[in-house]
Amino acid sequence: MIFFEFLPYLLVSAGVTYLVRMLPMVLVRKKIENKFILSFLHYVPYSVLTVMTIPDIFYSTSSPVSASVGFAAAFVLAFFDKGLLRVAAISCAVVLAVEGIMFLL
Repeated sequence: MIFFEFLPYLLVSAGVTYLVRMLPMVLVRKKIENKFILSFLHYVPYSVLTVMTIPDIFYSTSSPVSASVGFAAAFVLAFFDKGLLRVAAISCAVVLAVEGIMFLL
């Protein structure tokens, strides 16, 4: 793609990103005191991260079965308050083990 064909896409995406970040600061001048809105804004980053991550989990392995078993292992470990590094490492090891077993069968 030539630079001059790419430039409009770059400018539009930069403008949209700037507007999304600038408009709340311009439109909301006073402190937000509504508990519902504060609660909603508190959980938005977690929900967006979840929506972006969950589909990737199931399409990142060679089999949906190994992805599901790895996701279940991560879910159980996270439920019991294990650390992020431990959850990630063990769930990756579980996926590797399940894919190894599936390869042998």
